[in-house]
Amino acid sequence: MYQLILDLIAEEQINTVPEEALGPLAELFTLLETAPWSGHSFNPSNPRANMLTHTFGERGLATYIVLEEQREVYLIRVEWA
Repeated sequence: MYQLILDLIAEEQINTVPEEALGPLAELFTLLETAPWSGHSFNPSNPRANMLTHTFGERGLATYIVLEEQREVYLIRVEWA
């Protein structure tokens, strides 16, 4: 398992998402703790990079960094359009 760490900005963004986003966001957290590499590379020209994005719910997007050696996932941004 990976430890999920929330950036301060991501925490602030999470506090502003609508209630309908909370369930899908919780599911995403579980996924990031078990399979963080399931996301898409933030930079398509570098598909092996450790900065990834993952959608959640109908309109959510999370951006995060996988620190493989530390077994950590650092969530840096959470957006709800």
